[in-house]
Amino acid sequence: MAVLPVLTWGDPHLKINSADVGQWTPELEQLVADMFETTLDEEGLGLAAPQVGVNLNLAVIDCSCGEDPAQQIILINPEITREEGVQYGTEGCLSIPGIREELERPQKVWIRNRTKEGAWVELEGEDLLARAFCHEIDHLRGRLFVEYFGPVKRSVLQRKYQKQLKG
Repeated sequence: MAVLPVLTWGDPHLKINSADVGQWTPELEQLVADMFETTLDEEGLGLAAPQVGVNLNLAVIDCSCGEDPAQQIILINPEITREEGVQYGTEGCLSIPGIREELERPQKVWIRNRTKEGAWVELEGEDLLARAFCHEIDHLRGRLFVEYFGPVKRSVLQRKYQKQLKG
């Protein structure tokens, strides 16, 4: 397994709508293993393929932060089919290190997700998992969480991020 470089805010690859994953391959299996390793190394909960420069509808989530391998979820061509309720919580992103902001998300979501074998299944997420599903699926559609804010707030966050980069 390898830790992959994570693309950051401003990289055009993060703005592309991802292509669907076709047949599962050993290369995809390796990519997923590397993505889980990168997520753990970066102390995140999830990572989408576009964040590592791969234009595929593929993401990984581990709300246990490496503590429980049974909680590892692979999203393949995921699609939100239903949302319920509202939650407010602090959200961050591995592509925008150091920036964390309060954001409204659904309390509960249901997604249609493909398995490695090609079957479609429905997954349900509540609270933190619902937030992670929404966040990673946004990445697959070329959207960063800061885009939910208005232009003034986004501009403030961008300046804060740029200032951080300069040290």
